[in-house]
Amino acid sequence: MTTASAPGELRPRIVTLGTAGGPRWWKSGSAHRRTGIATAVVVGENFYLVDCGHGVGRRINEAGLRMRDLRGIFLTHLHSDHTVDLASLAIFGLYELGERRGDPVRIIGPGDRGKLPHASPRAVVPPTPLAPECPTPGTAKMFELLMRAHATDLNDRIIDSLRPSPFELFEASDIRLPEGIGYDANQNPTPDMEPFVIFRDDVVTVSAILVEHPPVAPAFGLRFDTAEGSVTFSGDTAYTPNMVRLARDTDLLLHEAIDFGFIEEMYGSKTDEGSRAARDHHYKSHTSVVDAARVAREAGARQLALHHLVPGTAPDAVWRQAADHFDGGFHVPDDLDVIELRPAADRIPV
Repeated sequence: MTTASAPGELRPRIVTLGTAGGPRWWKSGSAHRRTGIATAVVVGENFYLVDCGHGVGRRINEAGLRMRDLRGIFLTHLHSDHTVDLASLAIFGLYELGERRGDPVRIIGPGDRGKLPHASPRAVVPPTPLAPECPTPGTAKMFELLMRAHATDLNDRIIDSLRPSPFELFEASDIRLPEGIGYDANQNPTPDMEPFVIFRDDVVTVSAILVEHPPVAPAFGLRFDTAEGSVTFSGDTAYTPNMVRLARDTDLLLHEAIDFGFIEEMYGSKTDEGSRAARDHHYKSHTSVVDAARVAREAGARQLALHHLVPGTAPDAVWRQAADHFDGGFHVPDDLDVIELRPAADRIPV
């Protein structure tokens, strides 16, 4: 295991490996400015990965981070734009993580939903679910299935090239919800609750809370606390008081934002049920620029950065409207930008 830096040398910061949301290849604008959602939390020599959007492995290299210093992968929820490159990290990681035998990288994320969501009320014919024998796998099962899907490749490398199994280098587990909070995937996916700890090591404590991203359940916001600052991630969510609780007095809040004007351009004039259902989803499951600022303001966050931007090609002026509703430090980062949790002027001497 890598070791922590001495106190005062941690300089915790985030690197925005990917800042676009949505299961899309955005086709206009600067093609490489915003890739799939992923963020590195860097603390001393170590880093922790939040979500695994498209292109995350390349971005890790471009950021100058070393896979051997990866301490954990945290998934806010299991939508494809947050998980699509988890398999590539694990498979390509065979060539960079051999020394992690006996000290596997933790993969921590939502558990099995337990039941399918209700069909959209706009459905004319009830949709047929995929994989009815295992329709809602959680993080641990999903990782197992991903590795099994690549068994031909992996067994070639394990048997012929004597590479380790990914199950030796990665350990996937599901977040266990606290008892008695009244959670139900369909009826009460976001009960009022307090944050709870899901991971702790010698440099970070990671806490989670349920957020509002129907039909996904469970979906989590995450918070990383270090001795020298904190950073909070909304994951994908509509405005919810739970996020205000999680982000209370955080040094940096990274919150998703969607341009609902874009949604209206995409779907507002369409009358087919699929388009109407897509429009419904975005309004009930995502946060406007103004409401992202509202969360930061109500939580007393010191800095706000907008990411998971939809569309990934919108001009910055769309997102900078948030600055009119938030008085703290404000960022609209590109991919590979670095934001310190406590800028140099705010650091307390040690």
